[in-house]
Amino acid sequence: MNRDTDRADFWRSTPIVILMAGIATFLWGSAFPCIKIGYRLFSIESGDTGGQMLFAGVRFAIAGLMVIAIACLLKRQFVYPALRDLPAVFLLSILQTSGHYFFFYVGMAHASGVSSSIINGSSTFFSILIAAWIFRTEKLSSRKIIGCLIGFAGVILIQLPGASLDTGFRLLGEGFILASALMSAFSSSYIKKLSLGGDPMVYCGYQFLLGGIVLALAGRIMGGRLVLAEAEGGRLAGILLLLYMAFISAMAYTLWSMLLKYNPVSRITVFGFLNSMFGVLLSAIFLHEANQAFSLYGLAALFLVSAGIILVNSAGKSADPFHRINTIER
Repeated sequence: MNRDTDRADFWRSTPIVILMAGIATFLWGSAFPCIKIGYRLFSIESGDTGGQMLFAGVRFAIAGLMVIAIACLLKRQFVYPALRDLPAVFLLSILQTSGHYFFFYVGMAHASGVSSSIINGSSTFFSILIAAWIFRTEKLSSRKIIGCLIGFAGVILIQLPGASLDTGFRLLGEGFILASALMSAFSSSYIKKLSLGGDPMVYCGYQFLLGGIVLALAGRIMGGRLVLAEAEGGRLAGILLLLYMAFISAMAYTLWSMLLKYNPVSRITVFGFLNSMFGVLLSAIFLHEANQAFSLYGLAALFLVSAGIILVNSAGKSADPFHRINTIER
């Protein structure tokens, strides 16, 4: 019991929450330019949906094996989900991997890294609303809503100086990124529910492996191929990038799942605004899509995002105008 209490106290500690959420969001933010670079390295065109699915599937299957291997080492035995948990693992793999990343990868091929970053920020709103209204795991307060609005304003602000942000809305681009954000929000609340009665690492590893296999098979059926472009740095560059992207998923989602297990969904998902901040920053560096990340707008945006995170995490139990529609926090 003491060990469980100590573990819970560790993952609920504010410095640990900030550190682990910061690491996870930085890793996820780096995925935006990595996917674009990966498409070049593996000769995947914007219209090659099969290649995009195969690329994503291989990445997540490797990520799943990474997580399972780490879980086995930590527990010193082979880990696997119980038979009764298989339907939950399958549903989670659809929400978080095969379904979510189908929309995300296709959307990334038809939208800029910057526009994808900002639209992806909407998943934070979705997560908090879904946790309160559908899964009923916590209360929806005005402070949480205001904090999210402030954080999202920062995500919007960092885009304003850039002329590179596309003004149109394309179903296969921005529309698919928005759909992926919605599925990601559902998965955050669902992993919170599952982790209350099980090990998040086991769920994480096997849903990645299953979802990755589904994506890879779908990609191959659609005629997808992964052909390394020698002119872009050779085979080594492509292999290292693929391994790094698998590591992104394995590390970031494991940390995120552990944080969700011991904390309210809103306290953790509000850090998701940092995904967009890191995505814009790293896209600016590696894709040369924008330079506003290093301007006064960028500093102001970072301030707003930080203020939103602080406001949501300081939400108390005081009287709230939304209390009548709230549910009991478990």
